[in-house]
Amino acid sequence: MTTTERDENHAPGRYADVNGVRLYHETHGSGRPMILLHGGLTSGEMFAPILPVLTAKHQVVVVDLQGHGRTADVDRPLDMALMADDVAALIDHLGLDRPDVVGFSLGGGVALHVGFRHPEKIGRLVAASAHIRRDAVYPDMLAQQGQVNAAAAEYLKDTPMYELYERVAPRPEDFPRLLDKIGEAMRKDFDLADQVRALRVPTLVVAADADMAPPSHFVEVFELLDGGRRDGGWTGEGRPAGGHALAILPGLTHYDIDQSPLFAAVTLDFLDRDR
Repeated sequence: MTTTERDENHAPGRYADVNGVRLYHETHGSGRPMILLHGGLTSGEMFAPILPVLTAKHQVVVVDLQGHGRTADVDRPLDMALMADDVAALIDHLGLDRPDVVGFSLGGGVALHVGFRHPEKIGRLVAASAHIRRDAVYPDMLAQQGQVNAAAAEYLKDTPMYELYERVAPRPEDFPRLLDKIGEAMRKDFDLADQVRALRVPTLVVAADADMAPPSHFVEVFELLDGGRRDGGWTGEGRPAGGHALAILPGLTHYDIDQSPLFAAVTLDFLDRDR
């Protein structure tokens, strides 16, 4: 029996052959559907601390993105636009009716690209800790990201990231390859301002108050969505026309926001309000 066969037989979720990727996903709870997307070098398991809260009134589809968790890598770059197409294809495969899409970090970027590329397929969108320009990240963090490559694999073997990958990945030996790909992706310059400005899906921008980019950057993203430009008014008539919102969460960082009850609370408030 191959490693992949062993993993698939014991995995608690399912696989969907979509867009050239054998995409692993788990479905939890019932109610209005939500797609939940993890950060880089992790998997959908990262949301375990808040999953019971999210599933109380929602059907939550937790996805392992290309090359992460139980989804094996394929012969293409780690590109957020391509991974957004994977998510859109999964929505069609599962027959979901305009699910909301919630993503953190890498998953937040993928969620934004779903909104850019497939707005007709989704309801509302939550992008947490997802910067829209590479140079928004603090310089020391950019320097660290620039050093991520296969050579770092040996140094990461005592970390929770590697422990998870070694435990669930179809091909654990692909870890250095994942580091090469994610390092290459992080070194590419990008600026999504024009796409954000044109976004027509109601979007909640979320960040920690001590995130990988400063709070001012996420305020800038909100401003691109017509937010923060005027008083909201007694009845909310001055709020962003597209139904967008901003939440900067206190006492958190890029490394714990995804598991915070505050993140779950603001996400559910945004997704469930006026519905």
